[in-house]
Amino acid sequence: MFTGIVTATGRVRSASDTAGVQRIAITPPDGFAAGIAAGASVAVDGVCLTVSAVAGNALEFDVVAETLARTTLGERMTEGVTVNLERSARLGDEIGGHLVSGHVSTTGTVIAVETADGAHDLRLRVERDWMAYIFVKGFVALDGISLTVGETWPEAGEFRVHLIPETLERTTIGACTPGDRLNVEIDAMTRATVETVTRIMEAQ
Repeated sequence: MFTGIVTATGRVRSASDTAGVQRIAITPPDGFAAGIAAGASVAVDGVCLTVSAVAGNALEFDVVAETLARTTLGERMTEGVTVNLERSARLGDEIGGHLVSGHVSTTGTVIAVETADGAHDLRLRVERDWMAYIFVKGFVALDGISLTVGETWPEAGEFRVHLIPETLERTTIGACTPGDRLNVEIDAMTRATVETVTRIMEAQ
């Protein structure tokens, strides 16, 4: 379980494929990996991965084909790429964002970066079915970042998020340009509520 508050960015040191499994090595900043051992969970661009090994100053992960197909990791994990990192939450930690599982729901495409009047907004498009769970003031996690939805256009499958300077400084999202794909995780409580209400209404 994570909070969607990215605590560090790291760089991909290497990525190699073996029998359908991608082994990636990521170099985090000093101090991030203190106490981490094999078996620990780390969110990499919002995807919950299990540490396979700690090799020197790098964390290594094995990523299976299913994860590569459902997230952006298959296309982004190349040497030198910067990724968002968050260690799993511990009992008693402050939940500054919202509860995030690291199980990516879908991916979204950036269709516009809007920076007028000092704002920095992203407009994204997802498959329209996902818009049942995305609404104004609701939560989504984009590449592991807990964000509040600012506006929606359900018929177009589009929504907008507003980014504050702190988020732009501490994560990779400020570098996004139109055409980039991001991992999208729908808030679990929102999804459960929508699906429960939908089933009740259909039964009636």
